[in-house]
Amino acid sequence: MADVMTDQRPLVLEDLAEYLAEGCKPASEFRIGAEHEKFGFRLHSYEPVPYEADGQGRGGIHAMLVGLRRFGWTDVLESGPRGDTLIGLERGGASVSLEPGGQFELSGAALPDIHAICAETGRHLEEVKAVADELGLGFIGLGFSPTLRRDQVPVMPKGRYDVMRAYMPKVGSLGLDMMLRTCTVQSNLDFSSEADMVAKFRMSLALQPIATALFANSPFTEGKPNGFLSARANVWTDTDADRTGLLDFVFQDGFGFETYARYAMDVPMYFAKRDGRYVDLSGQSFRAFMAGELAALPGERATMKDWGDHITTIFPEVRLKKYLEMRGADGGPWSSICALQALWTGVFYDGAALAAAWDLCKHWTSEDRARLRGDAARTGLKGTVAGRPVRDVARDFVAIAKEGLKRRARLDASFLDETVYLRELEEIADSGVTPAEQLLDLYHGRWQGDVTRVFEEFAY
Repeated sequence: MADVMTDQRPLVLEDLAEYLAEGCKPASEFRIGAEHEKFGFRLHSYEPVPYEADGQGRGGIHAMLVGLRRFGWTDVLESGPRGDTLIGLERGGASVSLEPGGQFELSGAALPDIHAICAETGRHLEEVKAVADELGLGFIGLGFSPTLRRDQVPVMPKGRYDVMRAYMPKVGSLGLDMMLRTCTVQSNLDFSSEADMVAKFRMSLALQPIATALFANSPFTEGKPNGFLSARANVWTDTDADRTGLLDFVFQDGFGFETYARYAMDVPMYFAKRDGRYVDLSGQSFRAFMAGELAALPGERATMKDWGDHITTIFPEVRLKKYLEMRGADGGPWSSICALQALWTGVFYDGAALAAAWDLCKHWTSEDRARLRGDAARTGLKGTVAGRPVRDVARDFVAIAKEGLKRRARLDASFLDETVYLRELEEIADSGVTPAEQLLDLYHGRWQGDVTRVFEEFAY
């Protein structure tokens, strides 16, 4: 098959660990990558947006992608039984891609500072709005679809999603909700060495629920309050235990690239890509693939490309690739996309801030971390962790990030540093009131129980 090397030696654990270690780079080359997802909807009716035009001739997600070409984006195509399908766009190191339920995602370029990240995000949202207005569409940042039932969500025509949709119900009750009804904001950050990776992984994994609480923004399901402040975070607690969670082994002595590679080897596979098509390998062993023992691909051994694909199908709260991905925040407005990057950059890229952030959580037990994860989804900043109010931890976390950004001293054209992007998080931490609670106040007050008002007042 075209994309399989036939003369390669079999992969071994050290190869897989080395792939991850290739991400190490000097601090002078550290960059920030922002990703965010958003829900599309029909203006005024708030209906979901299918891929193709609907029965009334109204354009869908495909028309959005085509419309964005005018801004210099080029097509990303996927081959399938019916020919090539437009599934995304690329431009200058950034990409626009489709999540399973049509959530529109920007995976930004690797950029040097938060000023550049926020400018990139703003440009993208302006381009999306220009095309969406022509099509009668809107987009909104929330953690969970506020109105749609699972069966109302259109499914996007991407091969990997067919495999995942069939497999998810076998391993958890909420995996399809994760695929179809959630949106997140993500921050991708670098490390300089294995020791630096370990320090950053441990700190960020322990504090990820604090970020979940600060960015909680999904209190509605099917038009009513759902009992959570972050329904998105709750979904991940029953998606697939083999590939999600807080990874206790990260906090154990001896953790490093090989430890993570060994863990990932034993996460059941979803697929392998051959000749542009996805081969369903769901539930099967990557170790067996390395040994050439998979019946679906007789005699074939896993390649490094297969390994790179496989680790994208693992979904812990912090994920290691050739960088570290912060995965704990709900989708939100433009400002929150910038704020998440500022929060994590402040503690990742300043040594004193990294140490201070670890001091906040280094004494927490596995039970503390697990309890905090559940509490953050349900009560936001209202709980306690290891006997301390979560709100106080959040205040300290934001303050530490602010000091780290001050020391970075990256100024924009107006001579403002990156701390300006933390202002809303300072307000949330000081008040203890999350974005979700602000939405609930509107629902019970001025909105008079009408969740659809969120589309009118909070769309981009």
